[in-house]
Formats: sequence, structure tokens, C-alpha cells
Amino acid sequence: MSMDRRRFIGLSAALAAAPLATACSSYDKVPAPGVPRSHFDEDSTAEQVTEGTDLSGKIAVVTGCTSGIGYETMRVLAMRGAWVIGTSRSLQRAEEACRRVRGKTTPLALELSDLDSVVRCAETIRALNSPVDMLILNAGYRGGGNERTLIEGIEKHFLVNHLGHFVLVNRLLDRLFFAWQGRIVVVASRAAYRGAPQNGIQFDDLTLRRDYSDSLAYGHSKLANVLFSLELGKLLKGTRITSNALHPGIIDTEIDRNVNRFMQFGFGVLVALRGKSVEAGAATSCYVATSPLLGSTSGRYFEDCNAIEVAGSHLQDMAMADRLWVVSEELTRDYLVKHERPDWNEFENGLRRPGKGGGA
Repeated sequence: MSMDRRRFIGLSAALAAAPLATACSSYDKVPAPGVPRSHFDEDSTAEQVTEGTDLSGKIAVVTGCTSGIGYETMRVLAMRGAWVIGTSRSLQRAEEACRRVRGKTTPLALELSDLDSVVRCAETIRALNSPVDMLILNAGYRGGGNERTLIEGIEKHFLVNHLGHFVLVNRLLDRLFFAWQGRIVVVASRAAYRGAPQNGIQFDDLTLRRDYSDSLAYGHSKLANVLFSLELGKLLKGTRITSNALHPGIIDTEIDRNVNRFMQFGFGVLVALRGKSVEAGAATSCYVATSPLLGSTSGRYFEDCNAIEVAGSHLQDMAMADRLWVVSEELTRDYLVKHERPDWNEFENGLRRPGKGGGA
């Protein structure tokens, strides 16, 4: 009887993980043209991909730094010499995480579901009057219970995972221009093409009122992440700032803390079978943020430390990315600085830079 019960539990866990396992099925993925290939793979760790890299004098911002791949990203960048500004919803938790890291770190509070909090965090960073070399948008939210949550009329996944970071980037762009080469790294997910609505961003139903599930909402927001980075790459062309998105891998982190125990158990089985360690999960973020091979690479999507394109997906849909940008500006216009679609060259020339008339 006990054996039958264990078999039942195991089968149930497998069924619970089935949607996630489907996310591991084969897709027609090819190397992105024009992007240097690395020798790193799904087993490479963040320490390995940054070995020999000296980040002394560089400043990195990592959102969601308290655990999982966010903490590992902060730890490795600090180990390589960067000053890392780590954010969390809780300032206390950010402080605790920073204390565990060897190197220079600064904790800040950032609640991405509260755009006033996003503005306060960005202004605190701007007040340092220093360049931001790496802006790693790692924090994320995944709901549980399949109950749609609206905050100020905006679906929570879309607000936290996309719009909060949209405002943060807008507010910190001039600090990225101060850097010799600023890099924006958007931690997205394969859910951007495996879990999002088949026809892409639901512009006529952004709250997913007609067809809601936590998985669909998460995939919808992750597609928004990738398209946001794609559009940024286009807008920043000709500047020293790049933007790239990535999938870190299947990793057991706190982002799934909101799902029920049954689903957590099923996901745990999947991680055990096909997942990555946290150290490997942070590798692609660290690689995209630091590799000298990627100095001119922008608007790309990475998996396992290499840029790919996915046939039949919306990851490279420029028209959708452009429309998403316009809609995102409309939804957050009260929180954006006053340079919508600026002339980037003129904007850059107007900034002070180290060694050229002052600067940070």
C-alpha cells in the first residue's frame, strides 16, 4: 500500500511538472548570426565565465539580490572587483545579502510593483553621481493559485516583471551613458516563447481577463522582457550602451515560492532531472554583463551563454516590440523622465564624462 502511494505521488508530481517539461521539448533554435560563439554551455558557472575578468572600478546594479541567481550574480561580480548595488523588496534582506558578500556592495530597497519605489531607488543611484556599467534586471514575480491580481489596474506579472524595470531603465539611462560601455541585462525566461500567448502580447487584453493562468501571465510578462530589450537595442544603436535578454535555465529559486506545495514538488522533480545549479543559473547573466566578446552585441536573446534565434517565436518581432514600447510609455508616463524617444547622440554629447570636463 505504501509503495502504491509513493508511486502515485511520483506520478502526480510528474503530471504537475508536465507543463514545465513541455517547456524543455525541442524547438528550432539556431545560433544568432553575427554574434561570437562562446565555449561555455549549460554546465558552466558564473565563476567560470568571469574567470580572469577584472571589474575594478565598475559599478553594477542587480535587482533581486537576496537569493538564487540574483545573489550569485552579485557575489561573483563583487568577487571580480565590481561595486555592486543590490536591491530587494526589503531593505533588511538586501542588507543581509550584501553582508554575506566579500567585496563592495550597497543595499537598496526596490518594490517593482510600486512605481514610486522604483523612482526612489533610481534617484538614490543617480545621487551617487557615478556611471552604471551593468544594469542587471534580475528580480521577478511568479504568482500561485491562478487568481488574477491587479495593481492600479495592471496585471501583477506585467507590472513587476516588465513595467517596473521599464521605469528603472528609463530613469538610469543617463548613468549608463557615463560608463565606458554600459550593459543592460534582462533576465527573462524560455517562457517568453514556450508559455506566452501564441499570438504574442495581448494589447487588447493586457490584464488577461479573458484567459488567465499564472503560467500564461508569467510567459506574457517574460515575452515583454525580451521585446523590451529588443527595442532598447534598436533605440540605443550607435551608442555605447547595449541591451540583451536571456534565459538562465531551470533552477529551483524563490521565484516559485508562491505556487502551491504540489506544484513546488513537481517543479522540484523537474529541477532534479533537467535543472541547473544556482551557480550555473547565474552564468549567462554574468557572461552577458562582462564578456569582452559582446561589446557590440545588442538586442539579442541568450541561452547557455550563447545568442540564439527561435523559429516561430515572437522574440525578434520588431513591430510587436515597437508597439509594446509605446504602450509601456503610456502606462508609465507619470514616472518617466522627460526624454521620450530622444536623439541618443545629442543626449550623449550633453553628458559630462570622466576626463572630459568633469563627471563622476
